[in-house]
Amino acid sequence: MVMFKVSSVETTPFNDQKPGTSGLRKKVKVFKQPKYLENFVQSTFNALGAGKVRGATLVVSGDGRYYSKDAIQIIIKMAAANGVRRVWIGQNGLLSTPAVSAVIRERVGPDGSKANGAFILTASHNPGGPHEDFGIKYNTENGGPAPEGITDKIFENTKTIKEYLIAEGLPDVDISIIGVTSFMGPEGQFDIDVFDSASDYVKLMKSIFDFQSIQKLLTSPKFSFCYDALHGVAGAYAKRIFVEELGANESSLLNCVPKEDFGGGHPDPNLTYAKELVARMGLGKTNSEQEPPEFGAAADGDADRNMILGKRFFVTPSDSVAIIAANSVEAIPYFSGGLKGVARSMPTSAALDVVAKHLNLKFFEVPTGWKFFGNLMDAGRCSVCGEESFGTGSDHIREKDGIWAVLAWLSILAYKNKDNLGEEKLVTVEDIVRQHWATYGRHYYTRYDYENVDAGGAKELMAHLVMLQSSLDEVNKIIKGIHSDMSNVVNADEFEYKDPVDGSISKHQGIRYLFEDGSRLVFRLSGTGSEGATIRLYIEQYENDPAMTGRDSQEALAPLVEVALKLSKMQEFTGRSAPTVIT
Repeated sequence: MVMFKVSSVETTPFNDQKPGTSGLRKKVKVFKQPKYLENFVQSTFNALGAGKVRGATLVVSGDGRYYSKDAIQIIIKMAAANGVRRVWIGQNGLLSTPAVSAVIRERVGPDGSKANGAFILTASHNPGGPHEDFGIKYNTENGGPAPEGITDKIFENTKTIKEYLIAEGLPDVDISIIGVTSFMGPEGQFDIDVFDSASDYVKLMKSIFDFQSIQKLLTSPKFSFCYDALHGVAGAYAKRIFVEELGANESSLLNCVPKEDFGGGHPDPNLTYAKELVARMGLGKTNSEQEPPEFGAAADGDADRNMILGKRFFVTPSDSVAIIAANSVEAIPYFSGGLKGVARSMPTSAALDVVAKHLNLKFFEVPTGWKFFGNLMDAGRCSVCGEESFGTGSDHIREKDGIWAVLAWLSILAYKNKDNLGEEKLVTVEDIVRQHWATYGRHYYTRYDYENVDAGGAKELMAHLVMLQSSLDEVNKIIKGIHSDMSNVVNADEFEYKDPVDGSISKHQGIRYLFEDGSRLVFRLSGTGSEGATIRLYIEQYENDPAMTGRDSQEALAPLVEVALKLSKMQEFTGRSAPTVIT
C-alpha cells in the first residue's frame, strides 16, 4: 500500500474569494493561479473545523467542465492531508448537483460509511472551457449548500490564510475506473471510492415516480419526446433514465454527451441558449418541416435547472412549479399523502401562491438561493418549491433537480392521458397549462437580464430605485405620466426575509414595487456571473378573466415593461438600450 506524508505549504491570501449564493465562481485562468484553489479548499476545511473533517467521508465531483479533473486530484490530496478518511468520486468525476445531494443523503459505501459533505465542481449554467468559468461549492451533511454561517467563515479564512496542507507521495488516481483504492498516511488508511455516477440517483427517482405509467406514455405511438442535455452532466443520466428505464428512443436525446466546454455552447436551458431544442419544438424563428414532438425539455451544465416545452409552447418556470404543485398528489406516488407546504423565491411569479390558497397549503416566499428551501424542508414544512430561473425541486433532496422536474411533468402527462393513450388525441402540455390558467388565473411574466453591466452604474440604479420608494405619491405620478391607466403602486420595499426555522434575517434581497391589481416589478443584482454585474428585472401582471388569459405575453406586458424601464432609468444608468436576454 502506497504511503503518503503531509506537507504544510506557505501561502498568502487572495482578496477575491467571497463565495456567492452558489459557491465561488471565476474564470478558469483565475482558478489556475498557483495556490488559488488550494487556499479556498483549505479555508473550507478550516471553517468546518477538525471535528468535522478528520475521519469524514467527502464527495468530490461535478459537471465535468474544463479544469475539473485537475481540481479533483488537488482536492483528493488536500483531503488526505487534512485527515479525511475517504473520498467518493462519481466515475470520470461526473455527478450532477442533484445527484451529489442524493448521494450524500442516500448512498452507503462498501464499508457501510455515509457521506458528511461534498465539494461540487460546477459553475452551473455558465459556459465552460479554458477561457470560460469554473466554480466550487461546499454542500453539508443534509445534502444542501453550505449555509451563510459557513460560507461567511470560509470567506474570513481566505483573507487570513497562511498555509495549506497537502499529501506528498499520493499519486493521481484514475477516476475513470470504478473501485476502491487505499493508501496509508500518518493518521491511518485513506480510501478513494470511484462509483457509478447514475445508480443512486436512478434508484431514488424510481422510488418517487411511477416509472411504469411514464413508460406507457413514452412508448405510445401518439407521444413523442425530446431531451437536450446541452452537453452538460445530465447526459450521464439521460440514457439510463429515459432510454433504458423508460423506453424512449435514443434519437430523442440531444447533446447528451458531457463535454468539458459544453460543445462550445452556453449550458443554460432557456429560449436563447437551447437553440436546437427550441427549433425542434417548433419555437424557432423559422418553421421546421417536421412535426414537433409533444414534449421537450433541457438541462443546464450541472443538471439542476430545467426548461419545459410543449409542441410550439413554452412553459414559464413560475407556471411550471405551480402546475406541478397543483397536480402532484394525484400524479406522483411520492406525494400521495399530501403536500406539507410549497415555497417560491421572491422574484418568481405568484402563480404558486394562488395554488396554495386554493388547496389550503402552507406557503413561503423566500430569498433567491436554494438553502432557504432546504431549511423549510429539513423542518418538514415544504414539499415542492421553485424559482423563476428554471429551478424546480422537492424535499427528496436539498438541491433543485432538473431531471426530477422532467419526470414530474411526464407523470402529470401520463396521469392526464391514462385512459386515452388509444384515443385520437392526447392531452398536451399546452392543454394542461391553459386548463391551469382557466382554474387559477394567469400570471403574465417576463424577466429582462442585463449582463456584465458596469458595477458602478448598476449600484446607482438600485440606489435610485430605493430612493424613489420614500414617496409612493411621486412614484405613482411618474407612472401615470407614462401610462395613465396603470394601476397604483400600493407598496414598495426592499425584500427582507426572517427564516421561520432558524430566525436568521436576510436583508437587501431585491427591490419590489407592488401594484393594486397584483402586478409586480422586481429589480435584483445577481451574484451568479463571474465578472461585471447582472441586473435582473422581473415584470408580472395577474389576469383572472378567462377571456384575457390567452394573450401573447410580451404584448400583454408591454405597458408595464415601459413603466419599469422609465421608472428605473435603465438606459441612463447602464447605457443599454436592450437587455442581453429576455425570458
